Order: sequence, then C-alpha cells, then structure tokens
Amino acid sequence: MSESEIDAVVFDVLGTLVDEPAGLRAGIRALAPSLDAPGIERLLSLWQQHIEGEQRRVLDGARPYLASDALDREAARLVADAAGVDDPAAVAAMALSGRRLPPWPDTVAGLARLAERFPLIGLSNASRTALLGLNAHAGLRWHQALSAEDARTYKPDPAVYRLAVTVSGRPPERLLMVAAHAWDLRAAQGLGLRTAYVARPVGDPPTSADRFDLYADDLADLADLADQLDKADGLTG
Repeated sequence: MSESEIDAVVFDVLGTLVDEPAGLRAGIRALAPSLDAPGIERLLSLWQQHIEGEQRRVLDGARPYLASDALDREAARLVADAAGVDDPAAVAAMALSGRRLPPWPDTVAGLARLAERFPLIGLSNASRTALLGLNAHAGLRWHQALSAEDARTYKPDPAVYRLAVTVSGRPPERLLMVAAHAWDLRAAQGLGLRTAYVARPVGDPPTSADRFDLYADDLADLADLADQLDKADGLTG
C-alpha cells in the first residue's frame, strides 16, 4: 500500500483517540466520592455493559434507534442507583462524562502530523452533540467529524462506514480506517476500506486470523508509517 493509494484517513474516536474508561472513572468519582477503586471498576463495568448491550439490541432490531445521549442517560441512572445516589444534578453530570474523555498522550500531535498529509475524518458511535463536546474537550483535529447518528444505527453496521465513503466522495479502497478495535476494522474491511490497527490498552486486539494493512504502536508510529508509504508498497509493521 503506497501513500498515493490513500485519499483520506478515517478514525474511530472512542478508545482509539481518547481514553474512554479514564473519563468515565472520573465521572463516577465525582458522582460517588466515597467509592473505593473496586467499586469504581464495578460501576464502570455496569456502564459499559449497558451501552454495549443496548447498542447491540439496536443493531439486532430489538430496540428502535436511540442516539448515544439517551443511552448515556440510561447508563448514568443505573450507575447512580447502584451507587445509592439520587441527586438529579449529579446523575445529569454523570450522563455527560462521556463528553469529557482525555486524549491519549500521542493523539493530538499524531493527528496534527497526519493532517498535514491527508484529510482526516472522525467516525464515531457518539451522537453529533456528544461528538462536538468530546472533540472540543480532547482537542481533536478534524477536517470532518461524522456521527453514527446520521445513519441511525451503530458501528459495526456498514451504514456507518458508508457515511465516510459518501462524505469523502472516494471509493472505499481509497480510505484508510484507523481503530484500536479489531471488530471495527473488520467491519470497515468488509465494506472495502483499507485498515490500520493502533494498539491501545482498552482496545480489541487483532486475532491471528486478522489481516490489516498497517499495525501501529500509537499515532506517532502510524504517522511514521505514513511517512514511509511512498517508499514501500505492502508495508505492515
């Protein structure tokens, strides 16, 4: 794969560019300051299981589509009930914690480097409103940010990846999808996008059966690989 074969880079956001668990833990601490570390992890797991489960129900047709804001409010209510908190203002603040996620240390500089060479497109399951707040808080640099809300479904539904194809005006094979989640890349691959896996502590690692175009330790490494794309074809590392 050479640089000349890629017209735009598409990034997953949650987990790939921002540390979602860290931001949610901060929200849980603010909600219930007396919780110990195991208690925080238990409530974090409760949040994550609810979001993942309800998104799956939407994908399976068992529930009508709801934007991520609504699912976050549900998750916040569950977490607050489990923590014994009934302050509506505290629950509302917890529901917004997904918009205050810290970027990984390499994210901002890595995006800036890649933006010098490629148009960058963010593609997230977060709602349009949540994505706006998240991007602003984390200092993410985009040329376009797309929400799954525009497709009224969630990744890995192919309709979400088609948003990036449509906006770019380019065929799928001219786009490079970057994610820390192998399931995300497999879905993009199924639509014909090129793929790049970036390792993160909270991601979904590839299996031995996965064959992605690029493998990077972080965004700095990905930018280094991009620098080499015009010097070698079929580069993986």
